[in-house]
Amino acid sequence: MKFEAVTIKDIAKALGVSTSTVSRALRDSHEISPETKELVLECARKLNYNPNPIALSLKERRTRSIGVVVCEIANSFFSQVINGIESIAYDRGYNVVISQSNESVEREIMDLHYLSSRSVDGLIISLSTETNDMSHLKELHKKGLPIVMFDRTTDEIQTHSVVVDNFKAVYEATEFLLQKGYKRIAAIASSEFLSTTVERLAGYREALHTYGQKYNKYFVKHCFYGGMIFSEIEDAVNKLMTLKEKPDAIITTSDKLTTGCLRTLIRRGLKVPEDIALVGFSNSDIAELLNPALTVIRQPASEMGKASIELLLQLIESKRPVTQFEKRVLTPNLIVGNSAMDVFHLP
Repeated sequence: MKFEAVTIKDIAKALGVSTSTVSRALRDSHEISPETKELVLECARKLNYNPNPIALSLKERRTRSIGVVVCEIANSFFSQVINGIESIAYDRGYNVVISQSNESVEREIMDLHYLSSRSVDGLIISLSTETNDMSHLKELHKKGLPIVMFDRTTDEIQTHSVVVDNFKAVYEATEFLLQKGYKRIAAIASSEFLSTTVERLAGYREALHTYGQKYNKYFVKHCFYGGMIFSEIEDAVNKLMTLKEKPDAIITTSDKLTTGCLRTLIRRGLKVPEDIALVGFSNSDIAELLNPALTVIRQPASEMGKASIELLLQLIESKRPVTQFEKRVLTPNLIVGNSAMDVFHLP
């Protein structure tokens, strides 16, 4: 049986009045008496009437919907960002349409075509690892679609963006290990083209320099798909552990890289922190439940989502063209667990 939404015709038929009377009553027109308005509203509630969103969008020239494109919804970081977006969007009368690129630029382009064809009022996006050519985004931006970027961003589009202080996050993580006495610190990062990777590895290198440790290019491994494909993490860890001079600690720069690295170390029979220390990004509570609890960099994901939707709604609801844009930088936290120990007593 095909579902059919309740219309003003159904209300009019139930009350024995014209559709124009119902329409005016629902619009709170002065032409309709308060008594009739009350009857119409009561009947609308009983019949579970909801205004046609297409008709409303034609009238208001808005769909009151927001498009969100993330790399992977299952990633705890992105799911928390989405929660932050929705917590404000729905309170402001907007629906949220969520798509995931699965780190594919082709999927990202398809997602954007779908969302733009549904005439979303604005877009919040974190770029896929494959996205080097910004033409598809530039085209939408040029046509006037309000866009806010978060986490993985680009300078090629002049708009609002929300990020964390990636440099500071990994600088402090590296410093933490150096202060514990670790000297051979490796890093496993996502695609070298991503803005987050560039900033995080810059923090890693600067901390090594500050503490007088030489940068070793063989200690840095890239996983292009950022952990979505486990074999590339496994390969990165295995290459590190077969070096003549093995690392005594590893920093991972994303959620999936952190869990994938730990999984590989366990498969190799290595204990954390007895055999090797591990510090990584994670927004999952699982990090605290592990034994030992991981030392992790936790991003204010929900706050990133809230900041992104606030900035997007400013663009959507502004009466004048916006020409001044903000890059909002939030502060991550280093949550200290037991996945590293003091090693000054070791040779």
